[in-house]
Amino acid sequence: MADKWSQTALLVIDMQNDFILEDGLMKVNGGKAIVPNVIKAVDIARQRGILVVWVVREHDQQGRDVELFRRHLYSPGKAGPTSKGSVGAELVDGLVIKEGDYKLVKTRFSAFFATHLHSFLRTEGIKSLPVILAIIHVGVQTPNCIRQTVFDAVALDYQPVTVIVDATAAATPDIHAGMCIR
Repeated sequence: MADKWSQTALLVIDMQNDFILEDGLMKVNGGKAIVPNVIKAVDIARQRGILVVWVVREHDQQGRDVELFRRHLYSPGKAGPTSKGSVGAELVDGLVIKEGDYKLVKTRFSAFFATHLHSFLRTEGIKSLPVILAIIHVGVQTPNCIRQTVFDAVALDYQPVTVIVDATAAATPDIHAGMCIR
């Protein structure tokens, strides 16, 4: 069965404390509720031999690599959202990077923008992001990081590109539902 899934990767996007926990600096409402579904998706992916790629945001302590519209959240002596080495940048409890998984650090919405994700996936033989030979996406936040990564995956000719709707979240259920195309 592993061969059936050898060209598929599961991208787990931004499932970090600053996005998920109640006191997270960039809390996404509904993020905590999807954690069990993300854990399940990761477990199923591993059972099927699907490559799990953990896409995380990590920023310079001073915010020099963050988008201009977020720079006000960083100041000397105070860690901003998902600052490298901070508790906020860590994966939420229950999610663990295991041997064979891959961790990709990004500083923008899309996991493809200014990273080596595309070349890494191609080297690994990945042609889709999932359900059958695809890239599958889970994580937060649907209108930003999930959507931008999906758009870039489609532009780079990954087929199919699938979003697991009950393992993704946005600031409100209405925003999340508005992003989901069936």
